Amino acid sequence: MASPFPGMDPYIESKLLWPDFHNSLAYEIKVSLNQQLDPKYIAITTPHVSYEIIQIDKDYGIRPDVGILTTPEREGGVTMATATTITPYVTSQVVLESPLKLHRVEVRFTDNRRIVTMIEILSPVNKNISHKAHEDYLRKRRDILRSEVHFMELDLLRGGARSPLVKAVPEASYYVMLSRVEERPHVAVWPLQLTDPLPIVPIPLREPDPDVILNLGEVVTAVYERGAYRRQIDYRQPPPPPSLSEREAAQLAKVLH
Repeated sequence: MASPFPGMDPYIESKLLWPDFHNSLAYEIKVSLNQQLDPKYIAITTPHVSYEIIQIDKDYGIRPDVGILTTPEREGGVTMATATTITPYVTSQVVLESPLKLHRVEVRFTDNRRIVTMIEILSPVNKNISHKAHEDYLRKRRDILRSEVHFMELDLLRGGARSPLVKAVPEASYYVMLSRVEERPHVAVWPLQLTDPLPIVPIPLREPDPDVILNLGEVVTAVYERGAYRRQIDYRQPPPPPSLSEREAAQLAKVLH
């Protein structure tokens, strides 16, 4: 069953659903591109591992003022118990991180495997400015933009920090950005509102080869239906964080009415 939203579904941003959706989307993009690419090109998914902080919502604890530890002691061949007082202490928590394997899509030359185009699907850790993965991603993004590789960035998450652009673009719920090698520093940006259909975008190759087409709406719909996300989402509940803006709340109500 299809999503009620014509474009991205904000309920997919749930922590339980997003990692599966993210990797399924990368796979579906790969399949779509390989159906169009000349044999000298190949689209592949490549994994990268980040770490997600596991939240444990418990107050820190305090141990009793005095702890008694009984230890055995031998005297004259007879074991006797003696008591040792343990210095009082408090308990807290350490940060627990779970490995999170995510995939990007790369178009490469088939023969020498050189990268031609990279498609990055942003994840919540990429957009969390307090997470190391945010700094790592921005550094990698800078490296790509200095290279001879075309770069597409899919920001299909309402929450978190947006990737930097020199010139402001219209405010939107989602963004798609394409940076062609020959057009840098200029980039193409598709700002998308909550009720906008996802765009059909070009995927550039090496000149003089023409672009291939990525129909984002079709691939997201395929991922949603094959992943049976409709069974996993309760649209009677509010969408997951972040909170909706007034504009988004009105758009959401219209779609779900």
